[in-house]
Amino acid sequence: MKKLLYALPILLSTLPLQATETFRTYASWYGPGFHGNLTANGERYDQNGISAAHKSLPFGTKLRVCNEINNLCVDVRINDRGPYITGRGLDLSKGAAEAINMIDAGVVPVTYEFL
Repeated sequence: MKKLLYALPILLSTLPLQATETFRTYASWYGPGFHGNLTANGERYDQNGISAAHKSLPFGTKLRVCNEINNLCVDVRINDRGPYITGRGLDLSKGAAEAINMIDAGVVPVTYEFL
C-alpha cells in the first residue's frame, strides 16, 4: 500500500526516501500567454508539450501526476517555477493538462510520485 503524504509545497529536504511515496496537492495549468517564452531553466516553453512547474523541485525531476477526479495520469518533467498561488503545488503545461482532462476545470486535486 502506498503512503499518502500532503506536500504544499514540498521542500528539497523532503524528497522521498522510497519510490512508493505519493504526494497530494492541487494542480493548475498554464499555456497561451507563456508559449514560446523562456522557462526558469532556460528552455522555450511549449504549451503543447508535457512539462510542469514547481516552486522548488530540481529542474529535470520526473513525476507521475494523477488527476484524482478521473484517475488519468501523465508523466511530466519539471522545467519551470511556480505556481505562485496559495494552495497549488504544480502548474502543468497545457499538453499535460489535456492528457489528464483538466482543461475545463482549471484546477484539480492531484497525486504525484517521483519516477
